[in-house]
Amino acid sequence: MEEEIVNRVKQSGLIQLDLEEMRVPGERIFLDIKPQLFMELVLKEKDFRIFLAEHDWASYQDKHVAVGCSNDAIIPTWAFMLLSIHLSPYAKTIAFGTLEDLEKILFKQCIDELNTQDLAGARVVIKGCSKESVPTNAYVQIAHKLQPLVKSLFFGEPCSTVPLFKKKS
Repeated sequence: MEEEIVNRVKQSGLIQLDLEEMRVPGERIFLDIKPQLFMELVLKEKDFRIFLAEHDWASYQDKHVAVGCSNDAIIPTWAFMLLSIHLSPYAKTIAFGTLEDLEKILFKQCIDELNTQDLAGARVVIKGCSKESVPTNAYVQIAHKLQPLVKSLFFGEPCSTVPLFKKKS
């Protein structure tokens, strides 16, 4: 007689959270201010305002935009503020920094909005493998959010986890 295959992972009561599923869909763009610099060092306000007036801002429709400068130049804060003002009617998200900074911000927003009501007192596994890159900061943020709520927190896959936290009885 054959023994029935038992799915011990399913029976364990573990809830798996996949941060990759929280990844905000949409195109990400880095709007580099470097091409607007005179000799790649100085931002001339008059020239910059001409760029702002003539640029096709509609091309950023529904995109996630990081604004920054890839050159080591001192850019006045108001320049990034003006970029934000021009992008606001079109872009879904606007962030100062790199594309990596933008991704961290998008994940943080999702984690902040995550309904954790069903996770109170649960045994939770934060899935470790993903096809898309998930910033390490997202794992730090989710651990910080869940630790006060859950019974135990693990990292990895339900069949192979690293224990992170367990409430003391």
